[in-house]
Amino acid sequence: MSKLTIVANIKAKADKVDLVKSELLKLIDTTRAEDGCISYNLHQDNDNPAHFLFFENWESRDLWQTHMNNTHLKEYMRATDGAVDVFTLNEMSEIEN
Repeated sequence: MSKLTIVANIKAKADKVDLVKSELLKLIDTTRAEDGCISYNLHQDNDNPAHFLFFENWESRDLWQTHMNNTHLKEYMRATDGAVDVFTLNEMSEIEN
């Protein structure tokens, strides 16, 4: 099993930035306590406050998949339904030198 890095870009609708941000913040403590979570850090673009980015590191893809199927993510999806314009997810592997 190799470490997995996730880069998740979330772009909220202009009138839903505060809602999306508050819902994203709710994910942090619960996710950091999950098995396999190495790091889970939320960022907000300095020039475009509607753009959020999660930079995540997981012990394995299987443990990340467990996270993706957890209740708190389903609750986030319900709470932000219609409030997000763009969501992209990149699964990445670190190139060790």
